[in-house]
Amino acid sequence: MAQVKDESFLEVRNVHRSFWSGGGRVDVLRGIDMSVPSGALTMLRGRSGSGKTTLLNLLGGLDRPSAGEVLFKNRALHQWSDRQLTVIRRQEIGYIFQSYALLPLLTAWENVELSLRMAGTSRTQWKERVARCLELVGLTKRMHHRPSELSGGEQQRVAIAKAMAHRPHLLLADEPTAELDSQMAAHIIAIFRDIVEAEGIAICMTTHDSTLWGAADVVYQMVDGRIVTQ
Repeated sequence: MAQVKDESFLEVRNVHRSFWSGGGRVDVLRGIDMSVPSGALTMLRGRSGSGKTTLLNLLGGLDRPSAGEVLFKNRALHQWSDRQLTVIRRQEIGYIFQSYALLPLLTAWENVELSLRMAGTSRTQWKERVARCLELVGLTKRMHHRPSELSGGEQQRVAIAKAMAHRPHLLLADEPTAELDSQMAAHIIAIFRDIVEAEGIAICMTTHDSTLWGAADVVYQMVDGRIVTQ
């Protein structure tokens, strides 16, 4: 386990998120208060429909709250323009999705390198950084394979390497082990722990898998759009 620092660089204060549908207003988040500490693995746990993914989208500036505040390094993300949020997402936040989000015609190496291109990282750093990230996720021998030539677990590891390549302060992962068997899921979590320890990157992920919770530094239990326990 990482030694969780007292300071938090991501704060959520009394956040609500509602959507309108044909049947009226749907309250997905109902007064969320939480924080993500630096250099730690944080998990949002709960059943499907508890609001985990909606909250994760707010943490990364992919959505805006209906009320309340989301503060990233003392900056109110919900008040920033779309252009400003794009810069933050490309340079300071990494995303890992269930669908892997890899470009099928690019090799593992090229997919990770693309993240550095988009973040504006100096070209002189690309080779060393891509090699480092693929080594950290255990894919050195598979770096020249395309996604179709990789297993689901290997594709997820490429996605992790891609998300961390530009040295973000925060990695957000939405159910990153949902499509994997228990052995590979445990392996992915072990990689997350290595990233936290070796890179100092904070990771916040959603999961409904109770076998993974013990690996986290901080766990928030979500029920019906509320956090009920920490």
